[in-house]
Parts: sequence; structure tokens; C-alpha cells
Amino acid sequence: MVVGLGDVGVRAARQLIDTPGIDRVIVAARRLEHAREVAGALHDGAEPLKLGRDDPLPPGIDAIASALPSDVDAALARRSVAAGIPYASSADRDATIRALLALDSDARANGTRLVAGCGLAPGLSDVLARHAVGVLDAVDELHVARWGIAGPASVSEARHAEREPALEWRDGEMVHDKHRHAELIWFPDPVGARECELVATGVELLVDATPGAGRVTARLGIPSARRFTPPGRKDPGAAWGAVRSEAWGWRGNVRTSVVYGVIERTGVAAGTVLGVTAAWLAGALPDVAVGDPGAYGLGAAVDTVPFLAELARRGVKAAAFDGVAVG
Repeated sequence: MVVGLGDVGVRAARQLIDTPGIDRVIVAARRLEHAREVAGALHDGAEPLKLGRDDPLPPGIDAIASALPSDVDAALARRSVAAGIPYASSADRDATIRALLALDSDARANGTRLVAGCGLAPGLSDVLARHAVGVLDAVDELHVARWGIAGPASVSEARHAEREPALEWRDGEMVHDKHRHAELIWFPDPVGARECELVATGVELLVDATPGAGRVTARLGIPSARRFTPPGRKDPGAAWGAVRSEAWGWRGNVRTSVVYGVIERTGVAAGTVLGVTAAWLAGALPDVAVGDPGAYGLGAAVDTVPFLAELARRGVKAAAFDGVAVG
């Protein structure tokens, strides 16, 4: 079942419909008319359902993929865990992620899994970061950055992240960065170089997924309607999303960096990540990840190589950044 039928949720539903072994995909919304509209647009295999706060969960559900706004996501997750239904969430607000992870003991008791941060960043960025760390013998710094938004709800969440205090992991503790300066981050074309602000979003998930790093940061850049472009020209990167994960550490006695990135339409990338995660939780992609029941972030849940390979098969391809490392 897919709930939250914006850009990310609709893309996740399409991914599930196209997954062998998934026989039935329910698209749920508070208004039945909206669910019917989405099901009609998806054509084959989607069933509409009205699902309000007090409506019971339908029987026979193998997994729930949630692209709900942060303020309602945790409430549905609690209901899902109580019913023993695996749950994947793309919510990226720190308070919501903490509320999801707090369901760990309930998930273990009910023999089910809850995976938080199943979007672009947090989400795909964490998988790339863990994959980069695996290339090194030892890691001491980890930095991720995201550019792009997926729709009106994504804009709201991104603005909220910019207003929250900026945090980074430094030498075993979370540290508040009072300066919060923007930094120019290089992404592949057509996004190119973009200013990204330091945020707290997803830092704790990165620390959990990649233990050992002495410093961990996350940055976020948002296309602005006020961004100046010459008359008659558009910003070619405004409609795209990109993520970059950079790990610094040691390979033998040489300090070096490993950088992975992805560029794709933001809703496409985030929705594909959410859909693949939900397909794994439903049992259709058993090779993507293994893990005991509980609540954890995506980076800690999946086997990076088969997960990235499955994304690539669906068109969301990661690439290594080649060049001379500059520290």
C-alpha cells in the first residue's frame, strides 16, 4: 500500500506495480476521489482506497510505503507496527525520524521492520555514504549534500530544515554550528555548482549507518524562485535533484577520498528509492537487504551493492566522482 500521493508517492506506486512478485498495489488518500484519480493515471494494477486517521488498515497488506507529510507520518507508522506490517517512510524531518526510530522495541516485539529516511537525502545519500566508506580501510570524515525538491510538500520540509539549528557530528557528539555558512558544492551537469547550507537533517542516520567517522555533516540546497537568470533563459538545473556523498579516510597509509553521486529528477529518484525499499519489505526483492526486525535508517538496513544495482536497473544510476582529491 502507498500513502501520500504526491510526486514521490506516485512514483513509488509505479515502481511497485512494475515489480515482479507484487500482485496488488493499493493507493490510499484521505479523499477517495484523489485516490481514484491517481489509480486511474497509473492504469494497470492500482486500487484506490480512502484512508483517514481513524480508518482501519485494510487486511492482507504486506508493506506500507509512506510519502506522507512529516506531521502525520509517525501516527500511521505506529498503527502499521502495531499490526505487524513493515513500513517504509520517506519523511525527512528530524523530529519525525526520531519518532520512527523510537518504535524500534515495538517493531522487534511484533516481528516487523520499519525503515526511516527512504528518500533522496536522507535515504539514497546514506546508502552511497556507506558504500563509499566500505571502499576505505578507515574513515574519519563523511559529508553529504543534496540539491532539489520534489513538490510543494518537499519545499515545506526543506524550508523547515533550513530554519532548524544546524548540527554536525564531531568527535562523538552532536555540535551546534552557529555560523551555518553556505558552501559551494559541485554536482554533475546540469545542476553544476550550487550553494548548500549546513542542516541537521539526517545526520543521526548517517552516524548510525557509518560508525567510526569523527565528523559527519549534511548540506541542503533548494532552487529559488528568486534566483536570477537572464531574460529568456531558464536555470537548467532547477528541475533536477542531485545527491553527493563524500567519505575521507585511509587506504593503506594514504589519506584519500571517495565520492559518489546521483543526478535525476528529485521525485523520480526519491520515489524509486521508496518503491524499491517497500518491494523488499513486501518480500519481492529478497536480495536487496537482510536484517532482523526493528526500526532503522535506510543506510543501515540495506546491502549497498544489490540495492544500488536494483536502482540502476530502474534508471537511477550512481556514479563515482573522479579527479584529484583536495583536502
